[in-house]
Amino acid sequence: MVTAGIRDLKAKFSSYVDIVRSGKMIAVTEHGEEVAIIIPVSNERKAVKSLVKSGKAHWSGDKPKGVEGIKIKGKPLSETVLEGRQ
Repeated sequence: MVTAGIRDLKAKFSSYVDIVRSGKMIAVTEHGEEVAIIIPVSNERKAVKSLVKSGKAHWSGDKPKGVEGIKIKGKPLSETVLEGRQ
């Protein structure tokens, strides 16, 4: 993981974005202490954005709603979790 102080991050932001785009994470530090992590956009987020762009889903930023054409097999995960707690 790449580490960058806030001052350096601000001064060279474009080059740090290129690092993240290549798949690496950046730990942001302030006075030597990690305060944040910048990560690449996940494949899942890209997939959801693609579904929204194609009109197959609607998304307001929360949990995706209105996905069409996708069928899920099996019981809901919540049921599996509850069964595991018994």
